[in-house]
Amino acid sequence: MKASTVARTLSAVLVFQLGIGAFLVISDMQSGGFRLPGLTSPTAPRLTEPVRPGDQTRRFNPGRDRPAVRPARDPGELPERLTLTFENRAYRLEGGIAPDDAPRIIAQLEKADPPVDTLVVQSPGGSVRDALDIGRHLRSAGIATRMLPGEYCFSACPYLLAGGITRDIPDDAAVGVHQHSFGENTLLPAFLAVEDIQRGQAEVMDYLDAMGIDPRVMRHALATPADEIYILLPEELTRYGFTQNSTQ
Repeated sequence: MKASTVARTLSAVLVFQLGIGAFLVISDMQSGGFRLPGLTSPTAPRLTEPVRPGDQTRRFNPGRDRPAVRPARDPGELPERLTLTFENRAYRLEGGIAPDDAPRIIAQLEKADPPVDTLVVQSPGGSVRDALDIGRHLRSAGIATRMLPGEYCFSACPYLLAGGITRDIPDDAAVGVHQHSFGENTLLPAFLAVEDIQRGQAEVMDYLDAMGIDPRVMRHALATPADEIYILLPEELTRYGFTQNSTQ
């Protein structure tokens, strides 16, 4: 058999094996209650609909919808990347959490004058790893986090919020969690992608435990597809430790 024929045959076998692997992984995820982005239930309410106990999952498109919280506050279009501002004697950190935002924001926090003691947070989420790095810095620097009524903190943002030495979250602010991806390479074989996700989830759970947050909050994140968001009720924020002052 010619070398070129052997190479084509091996390539075809590898593609077939990877396809089978991906099919099995996706089947396992879906049978276990996981769904891929884009497979949201057509009956899932929009983000603008009020959240009630037992009815807390909403379709997630923050560019289109704002959470149904009162008093409603329209912040306008949030920056695509985190932006640190100082207005009315308060520091605010707002916008999407993009890769490599952590070193940039940490440097700004360290140079801030006057020093940052409390940080108002609002974000639709983004890079989990950067949120964890910023959260660790907030805790080591003794910086508190808080939210304002009518504002929101979704996806990776709650991990940043958790880093505060204390956390002030009004009942009419919205904190939401869902599934995350941790790898940047979407062409990885299925089994490697799953390993990357598992390592990332383990890192998040270790982080939450170190911040004094009950890692069991992750059950809501793991059960909620990436194109939906699970809004935590005030009593859940207390149960999982977000609204308890912590110096751990």
